[in-house]
Amino acid sequence: MTDMTRPLDGLRILDFSTTIAGPHCSRLLADMGADVVKVESPEGDLMRSRPVQRDGFSTMFGQLNAGKKSIVLDLKKPEAVAAIKKLATTVDILVENYRPGVMKRLGLDYAELSRVNPRLIYCAISGYGQTGPGAGRPAYAPVIHASTGYDMAHLFYQQGRQRPDNCGIFVADYASGAYAMGAILAAVHQRHATGKGQMVDVSMFETLVGMLLGEVNRAQFDFEMPSRPMYGPVEAKDGYVMIATASEKTFQDMTTAAGRRDWLTDPRFEKYADRRMNWGQFVDEFERWSKTLTVEECVAALEKHGVPCSPYYTVAEALQDPQVEHRGTLCPIEDKGGKYLSPAPPFRFSGSPLQSGPHVADLGEHTARVLADAGLTPDEIKALTK
Repeated sequence: MTDMTRPLDGLRILDFSTTIAGPHCSRLLADMGADVVKVESPEGDLMRSRPVQRDGFSTMFGQLNAGKKSIVLDLKKPEAVAAIKKLATTVDILVENYRPGVMKRLGLDYAELSRVNPRLIYCAISGYGQTGPGAGRPAYAPVIHASTGYDMAHLFYQQGRQRPDNCGIFVADYASGAYAMGAILAAVHQRHATGKGQMVDVSMFETLVGMLLGEVNRAQFDFEMPSRPMYGPVEAKDGYVMIATASEKTFQDMTTAAGRRDWLTDPRFEKYADRRMNWGQFVDEFERWSKTLTVEECVAALEKHGVPCSPYYTVAEALQDPQVEHRGTLCPIEDKGGKYLSPAPPFRFSGSPLQSGPHVADLGEHTARVLADAGLTPDEIKALTK
């Protein structure tokens, strides 16, 4: 155990973000010790209404917002905007993920708030960035998956498929939130040297384009594609196994596991370039071996020779992996609907602790206290909360 504080202890954050990308970013910052105040409309973040619900409390909302304070302000009221400007003088960081222009119309954009707090680091996460001809387009993660080419790139690897996948896993949101966290912390570091804050402009579109490593490079050049994607399932007697053949050594180890060292001198597979183009033939031959084994037997044989591989698990099955308990992958959080488990940050520090939650705030739970700490009088607070 350590007696050190959490890494971001003392940082204060005003969080205007909703749904997933911004709340994921600020949740990670809260886990590292930042004091995060979530600003919600009287209706609350829409994620409060999403399943899984227990007595009206959403576990998804809790996962994204554990450890934050909640205040309610109706930003259509000039008095609420004035209160935010007071609060902005007391914080280090502001996070928002509205469509570009919304915060400016409210009088709460970076240009305005940096006048009252020149040290403010103002992070705006949006679909396409704050500038350019596409900046104003509305976007959620599934739209970004389609508009970047991510969905069609994924479809390419699904042989025999024509229709793009339905979307239920919001990669663009989580990746953008993580990039935003990194950029915010870089701006905090620079502020130590300059004494000045700055605007951080995070584009979900650019986030996902940056993840398309092979696709972005292949799009710029003539490039012959193999007969079959090199990363995909191989069939066993009772299911499928994923094998990641990412290195020459892995390929050699696969041939040893299958008892087919002759593949190493087969002209179709000996050199990487030829092997890649003939990968469909290789998988057909490999499956003559793997289909004689159960998934468990196949994985055991491959792992014996150091081949990176895995069965295909459901999430429920994956969470039973002993590594989950050992690492503390899931941590308890709690709202008025009860206790449940939430993913902890995927990183650890050797010298300082992390803490997720454990409390998930009720809508507006901290309004009076936060506004009073910012210097509002009891009458001003009453006028804002009635």
